[in-house]
Amino acid sequence: MQMKRIAFLFLTLLLLVSCGTRSGYFKMEGRFLHMNSGELYLYSPDGGIDGMDTIKIEAGRFAYEIPCATPSTLVMIFPNFSTQPIFAEEGEAVEVKADASHLKEMEVSGTDNNELMTKFRKQIATASPPDILKYAVQFVNDHPESIVSTYLVRKYLIETETPDYKQALKLINLMLKEQPKNVTLLGMKQLLLTHGNARIGTTLPRFKTKDVNGKVITNADLKGKTVFINTWASWSFESMELQRAINDAVKEGKAVALGICVDPDAKVCKQLLKSNDIQFANVCDGNMLETKLLKTFNLSTIPDNIVIRNGRIVEHNVTANTVRQRLSDNKL
Repeated sequence: MQMKRIAFLFLTLLLLVSCGTRSGYFKMEGRFLHMNSGELYLYSPDGGIDGMDTIKIEAGRFAYEIPCATPSTLVMIFPNFSTQPIFAEEGEAVEVKADASHLKEMEVSGTDNNELMTKFRKQIATASPPDILKYAVQFVNDHPESIVSTYLVRKYLIETETPDYKQALKLINLMLKEQPKNVTLLGMKQLLLTHGNARIGTTLPRFKTKDVNGKVITNADLKGKTVFINTWASWSFESMELQRAINDAVKEGKAVALGICVDPDAKVCKQLLKSNDIQFANVCDGNMLETKLLKTFNLSTIPDNIVIRNGRIVEHNVTANTVRQRLSDNKL
């Protein structure tokens, strides 16, 4: 009888381990076709990990585990700078399968949220941008309780060159009915409600700050045909690429710029500015996403930016490719 009880407990433990990972942790394992070795980078827009982490691929496979107390979003950055989300949950494990040449069809199994995202990923793999937006809105309406919906609203309605804040706010309110204590959603709602500080067509808000070298910067320093105010962080490849694109425009005398770094350490910021030969003023006060300048300009994500001409805000959230194309076409 005792042996049967021990065997039963052993089998129960084995089943629990096979269905997930250690309590208080999240684990993912994966394999890639056409990517035998290399590195992937990982960051979290909602605090799942601090800064950026690295995943090493050997023989086309990888394994990664992190402490996890609450659901969070992890964004994988591939060598071609494309990104894909993974949704972490305490005590869970997922399996990632992908062809490196067809990352839009990456499959992630093991949890409901990741399997929902896999279905959505396949749905939009060959869709046009208008259809992708339509599918994203429909997904949120169908799954307001899911962390995937938070990611989709941020990606397709807020962090885009043509944001739709009205629709985003409507969907966030819908999600908050299912997730009333979701801190990420509450923060997104507050930012959208205060977005009047930097609407298209309005005058650039007055400000006064100091750059990483202690120099005072005000509105008077941002005079030029085209002015960029850009947010960035060491852990965001996309934001760093935008910094470099803007820097090219500044070097050619086509633009003036101010960078806002949300890294906690100004020394790291200064090192990156030096190694990338960034030649315009940058601010890093160590307050990360709570820095006052973000609220002044109503910038809320990484990367994020506004474009100013003749003292007025004319664009929001342009991409590095757009900046480089305009510079090449002499249209900045």
